[in-house]
Amino acid sequence: MSCLATRSLLPLGRRLINSRARLSTAALGSLDIGSGNGLSMPPGFRLDVARQPNKQQRIQPPSKIASVADKIHAHNDLGKTLPPGFTAQVAHLDTFELPEKVTGSASDRALGRSIIDTWRCEGIIQIAQSDLQKQLWNNAKAASKRFFRKPAAEKAACVDSQSYAGYIASGEEVTDGIADYSEIFTITKDLDLEEPRVRAKWPCHGPCPWPDVEMKEPMMRYIDNLGLEGEKILQLAEFGLGVAPGTLTQYTRDGWHHTRVLRFPPRDATNGKGKEGRGIGSHTDYGLLVIAAQDDVGGLFIRRPRDDEKFANWQKSAAGHKEDADGWFYIPPVEGVHTVILGDMMQYLTNNYLTATPHKVGLNTRERFVMAYFHEPSFQAVIKPINDGCGGMRTDPEQAAEGVHYGTHFTNMFMRNYPDRITTKRLLAENRYAKLSKPVLRTIDALPTPELDSRL
Repeated sequence: MSCLATRSLLPLGRRLINSRARLSTAALGSLDIGSGNGLSMPPGFRLDVARQPNKQQRIQPPSKIASVADKIHAHNDLGKTLPPGFTAQVAHLDTFELPEKVTGSASDRALGRSIIDTWRCEGIIQIAQSDLQKQLWNNAKAASKRFFRKPAAEKAACVDSQSYAGYIASGEEVTDGIADYSEIFTITKDLDLEEPRVRAKWPCHGPCPWPDVEMKEPMMRYIDNLGLEGEKILQLAEFGLGVAPGTLTQYTRDGWHHTRVLRFPPRDATNGKGKEGRGIGSHTDYGLLVIAAQDDVGGLFIRRPRDDEKFANWQKSAAGHKEDADGWFYIPPVEGVHTVILGDMMQYLTNNYLTATPHKVGLNTRERFVMAYFHEPSFQAVIKPINDGCGGMRTDPEQAAEGVHYGTHFTNMFMRNYPDRITTKRLLAENRYAKLSKPVLRTIDALPTPELDSRL
């Protein structure tokens, strides 16, 4: 029986599978850490570490069996950062280590299958950061903190009217009709005013309004590295799905990759525009992969895939999905890892064999810093479902022929989240949205020609 068929019965927890593992899930398996266990948990919290059923080990477990004291210490490490006011199971995730290069070896194929299995059961994976990535993340995080500590007027000046890049004040972003408390700097493809797509007034295309080079340089070094990681993960996913090389990566040529640099205020220091304790409301993201790094504060919650929960965000908004329901899993901060969740286009590509990961953010007692990198299709890509490979994926022929235009989906998402932003107002005032139906915006690598600018 497939994991998909048994999702409602499977607990979430997984083993750590890299050489840095301190404690296996098996070592935690007999420890009752539900409410009322007498451990040092804040009052009013209910906390569980989710476990998975016995499966054949992919690597050898740690050589020494953890003591009860080790188990309690590990439990406290996992759960101590849970934001106040939330009830959730705490995920104990695998940590995968990526190869230097994906070659199609037997180990690559096995790793790809394990990644797919984990996404299908848990909706999220952890990837070990390389030593270089740790340094890049720390430098980018320091730049993030410097930016968010600038005066409000300086931050507010970092806005562009053509792209959705730049500063987003706390309370400006809206999810399911409610203001989010996240403070954001969005980094999109940085296109100068003479670039052909900008001259042709394509929706969402324009400069990134950097505040200074001290922010731009560390951010772009980290983002460029994450782009390489995103391609590796997609290549491994192709092996895991049993599809031909290039089935996924064909869409990321000139990918519309972008990044959200986020700061969340402490829950007792908000501007009052949103909902108490809510950093970002429940939603799914729009593309292929979201690769994220978080500091040590904690705030991310996800829902794992379930047969009894259906959504298709490219057809009807999934914002607010099960936000106040039970069944959320807390993803505690772990030093030295990236988390990777799936977006709408991966769900559409695989005919729901993989599903986008609903997630939300809770505010904690301290401010929190996060970077989320979106590894995306080309803005011009028309995504078509895969009709072969793992799971015997099939879709309706009419739907497959039409596909989903990623640029339209991206534009819809940002217009919905930022209805009052100057970018949305200009896009509508200049009727840029209508350009999304033009063939040149639906052909990867195609560029407008100068003589057609006025007609596009």
